[in-house]
Amino acid sequence: MARPDKEAAVKEIEEKLKEAKSLVITDYIGLDVAEMTELRAKLREAGVDYKVVKNTLARIAANNSDFSEINEFFNGPTAIAFGIDDVVAPAKILDEFAEEHEVLEIKGGYLNGEIISKDKVESLAKIPSRDELLGKAFASMKAPITGFVNVLNGNLRNFVNVLSQIKDQKE
Repeated sequence: MARPDKEAAVKEIEEKLKEAKSLVITDYIGLDVAEMTELRAKLREAGVDYKVVKNTLARIAANNSDFSEINEFFNGPTAIAFGIDDVVAPAKILDEFAEEHEVLEIKGGYLNGEIISKDKVESLAKIPSRDELLGKAFASMKAPITGFVNVLNGNLRNFVNVLSQIKDQKE
């Protein structure tokens, strides 16, 4: 790479580091082009940017962006998933993909100002997404109202049954 290309790459990584809410760093060696394309498509759907980086350039970008703690993960073939919208999405998608494709190895990550280990990334992947949590919250708020409506309908239904039986007896 020519020097201006390297400077542009470092600047791009720096911007993504500052923009991201979470990072998951992986070793992608062993994935073929089709698998890598599939992984990138899944990540793109979730609004996650996945970038293969040169370790030297990533270290420079991390040092320039006050992310020097993650330098320990920059060895061997490295790719970074930048979680911009959803904190959990990169961990969830990469963990599922790593279970299907054993050659993808999660090295670690970065969340809320601290380094997270591979195990913490995997446990983060088990957390339901924001939409799932909101759905559960709304369902639990709706449950008492639904139960109350069912009770009222039950009383009305019983009253109609009693009237129907009285009508049948009088005929």
